Amino acid sequence: MSSERYRILESLFIPFVIVIAMWVIKYLENLSGAGFFEWGVFPRTLSGLKGIITSPFIHGSLKHLYSNSIPVLVLGSGLIYFYKSISLRVIITLYLLSGFGLWLGGRPVYHIGASGVVYALASFIFLSGILRKDVRLIALSLAVVFLYGGMVWGLFPILKEELNISWEAHLFGALAGIYTAFIFKDLGPQRQPYSWELEELEDEEYEEWLKQQQEVQNPPPTDENDIK
Repeated sequence: MSSERYRILESLFIPFVIVIAMWVIKYLENLSGAGFFEWGVFPRTLSGLKGIITSPFIHGSLKHLYSNSIPVLVLGSGLIYFYKSISLRVIITLYLLSGFGLWLGGRPVYHIGASGVVYALASFIFLSGILRKDVRLIALSLAVVFLYGGMVWGLFPILKEELNISWEAHLFGALAGIYTAFIFKDLGPQRQPYSWELEELEDEEYEEWLKQQQEVQNPPPTDENDIK
């Protein structure tokens, strides 16, 4: 297997497992005949805190589940492929921040579904590519705009409450993505200088640049108890 094919499959693995888990949970919910909505986020209650972890796996209908499954797979694998060295830390940060923001600021109802995480992934990928000024990452940002630009309307409460759509999950997910893009902007892939820019570097500056690139591509091993 070529290294590129392996990298693509590796990027798909975690998002694919998450999507499978979402569908399995929906199947078990339908099989049992019981609603799992109480595992959602219920803002500003102690019992509702568990929903920060569990709510992205709970969906109200098959349509709701399907509409979140493809973006999780596409955006999640895109993030892992292009931001491999920091992808796990970014995903964990987006996951927790979007859920905690919803717990703090959402309406006092149960909020379920992975749409908050989807908005967090989309906003992170979009803004991070722009901040890093890397051609490949900017192209990825533009692809996100092309595929999911219409998601911006989900940030506003117009008719959303009547349709039982958690616009707050969308909003806090997007804010989590924006915040995470800024705090991770100096980590992971960076813009590659053009050839004429490298020619202008002094020998010591060029060696320092090469060292930074090697550290990004081959991060030092961490203790297995540390977050990777």
